[in-house]
Amino acid sequence: MIVAQNINKFYGTLQVLKNVSLQINKAEVVAIVGASGAGKTTLLQLIGTLDKPTDGKISINNTDVAALSDKKLSAFRNKNIGFVFQFHHLLPEFTAIENVCLPALIAGVSKKEATHKAAELLDLLGVSHRIDHKPNELSGGEQQRVAVARALINDPSVILADEPSGNLDTNNAHELHKLFFTLREKLQQTFFIVTHNKDLADMSDRQLLMKDGIMQ
Repeated sequence: MIVAQNINKFYGTLQVLKNVSLQINKAEVVAIVGASGAGKTTLLQLIGTLDKPTDGKISINNTDVAALSDKKLSAFRNKNIGFVFQFHHLLPEFTAIENVCLPALIAGVSKKEATHKAAELLDLLGVSHRIDHKPNELSGGEQQRVAVARALINDPSVILADEPSGNLDTNNAHELHKLFFTLREKLQQTFFIVTHNKDLADMSDRQLLMKDGIMQ
């Protein structure tokens, strides 16, 4: 479903990624591991179309993302890619359900439909009792579950997660990890996860090791 071929990325004269190629299949949970500075997050940002490779090709669902205009790329990203970060990035002035609805509203979904879908997702993720609470009224684990619901609202092809449990205590981290695999089973959701968490990496279908910008 995702194919990256011979990806190189330079920032000035610094080469961060060196001929990286990979393939991710539907409903697969893939963890990318390696030391800090190895290029993991850079690769995730390129696959997420948040940045562009210096050269090489990335396709998602047989779409060459480099061929899309900026406007079409933004729409493609909104529909096909969900993001979960170490820090949840929920908007503090909005409630949980309003935060979850935002990507759907941006995609042109009606408020009624978006609210219904958001409520279903929050129920699936075990935080339906918190839908009207703002982020500062939620625990860290609850905030991250709301962030996962937001990532899922547009039925994305893949969720890209960058250290998703890095800001959680051990118990909440374990619950989040189990949640990813529940979503894989129930929704056939695909995950590409950058992590230093050995437990999460070991649970994954595959681990990819990056070292000095090279896929091992």
